[in-house]
Amino acid sequence: MTTMAFTSTTASAFRLITAVSSPEELGSSRSRGTGWASTSNRVLLHRESQRRSSSLAVRAVSTTSKAPSSPPADQTERFAKLNDLLVEVAKTAANTGPRGAVRLAQGIEAVATVGAEWLLQQTQGAQISVNSRTPFAVDPPGPKQLRKLFEKLGATYIKLGQFIASAPTLFPAEYVKEFQSCLDKTPPIPFNQIQAIIRQDLGRRLEDVYEYIDPEPLASASIAQVHAAKLKESQKDVVIKVLKPGVEDTLTVDLNFIYITAKVLEFLNPQISRTSLVGIVGDIRASMLEEVDFRKEAMNIEAFRNYIEATGSTRLATAPYVYRHLSSRRVLTMERLFGSPLTDLDSIRSIVPNPEATLINALNVWFGSLIACETFHADVHAGNLLVLKDGRIGFIDFGIVGRISPATWIAMETFLQSIGTNQYSAMAKALVTMGATAETVDIDNFARDLEKIFSAVGELDSDLLITAAGGPGGATTMAASVAFDEQQVNALLLEVIRVSESYGLRFPREFGLLLKQLLYFDRYTRLLAPGLNVFDDDRVQISTNRDTTYYPPPSFGSGR
Repeated sequence: MTTMAFTSTTASAFRLITAVSSPEELGSSRSRGTGWASTSNRVLLHRESQRRSSSLAVRAVSTTSKAPSSPPADQTERFAKLNDLLVEVAKTAANTGPRGAVRLAQGIEAVATVGAEWLLQQTQGAQISVNSRTPFAVDPPGPKQLRKLFEKLGATYIKLGQFIASAPTLFPAEYVKEFQSCLDKTPPIPFNQIQAIIRQDLGRRLEDVYEYIDPEPLASASIAQVHAAKLKESQKDVVIKVLKPGVEDTLTVDLNFIYITAKVLEFLNPQISRTSLVGIVGDIRASMLEEVDFRKEAMNIEAFRNYIEATGSTRLATAPYVYRHLSSRRVLTMERLFGSPLTDLDSIRSIVPNPEATLINALNVWFGSLIACETFHADVHAGNLLVLKDGRIGFIDFGIVGRISPATWIAMETFLQSIGTNQYSAMAKALVTMGATAETVDIDNFARDLEKIFSAVGELDSDLLITAAGGPGGATTMAASVAFDEQQVNALLLEVIRVSESYGLRFPREFGLLLKQLLYFDRYTRLLAPGLNVFDDDRVQISTNRDTTYYPPPSFGSGR
């Protein structure tokens, strides 16, 4: 970051030097000079007189001489872009400050560690090759090494890895597959630090607010830590999500560096601008910075709750109640929902008599939110959809959300209906409508390729897990659940993207997010309602003709 600041200073000096004054201004300035400055000015006046005489002589010899031509337009534009880039680098350096040096040292250490592991593997491979007298080829660093490096670098890069995993429309397939296993589990920070953050943000003694807070976290990820607690006055069970200390500063430094790097690369190689690299990085930066402001997540939750209440769906589904007076930018206190994940068939059967009806309720509520809410829940894996003790579906964890425009949704609706009716030509046309392409797409061939892909969906099998547990009186009970191979879900998604891209189509990230959620629901259907055709059943409401009123949350206070 010191380099950035130096570059900016140099650029500023360069701009001052090149901002040459007019001769009249020079004369005005010279008239006020004294001492050594006056001597210099006299020399300048003499040179100026000589220059003018020479200029007159040239014009007398040849009056047809042309004035110097102005720089080409593209060169002028290039200089303007360089100036803008240097200004942006300077602003970023000022915003980053000394934190950049610390982060640089951590980055060097992470690169050295992962590099040493890779070098050791290559050395061992070479030794095995020598011993077995077989040819040895160096395995260059690839997606696996990048994933390990991201995990070493911490919060920002782990989140970036998850973004890559969830955006097959933007990144190569081998990287999307590798980053599916990007681990977002980090050691918990000491409980006294969590207490200090809650106390500071709420401005109250914890014992005045909470009956207790469990010192053992329910979960510890790169950005936040979650603890179970009980409110003192109401005695209600809650969970407290707390932003880990230092995470916001680290995100700011890292994301600024990534953004500036993308800008520099785009300036050095204008061809990169066609890939929208800066736009993608800008979206990532905005998305991640939103994620560390828990007021945004609180608003997403409340918008979903408002939608459920306004549509009379409270008997079907719910989301955690947010305790605003106990929440802030770094602290989110929510109602704790108790239930069974949507893949635990035996537990669900003990709660509701008809699992199929429960699944249909979940589908209708989620589909409705796509057009009724500003954002939709974009992470409906089994851990985030619970069948509660009263039979309702509980939607939790609104950290990852997507946005879809009405026009895209209309095309998406056609796409979904074509799945249910096996009309692959309609499916192909819908995908062409959603994707950006400058090419003419052969709809018939595209449809045939899509048919091959979706025919394979029926061949994806779920594994039935049978577990034994001790029952009353020492009896053994058997429990059944289904393990979904997420790699299969992602592989199918990647195949749809790959085939579409072979026809020149490029989809927005939201399409990949949306399609992945639909594949999750397809897996739940195989478990809870194997005879249900989601896209051809009147009980499942997929329609743009429904009430499309937008249900925003009340504005959230500024918080701390």
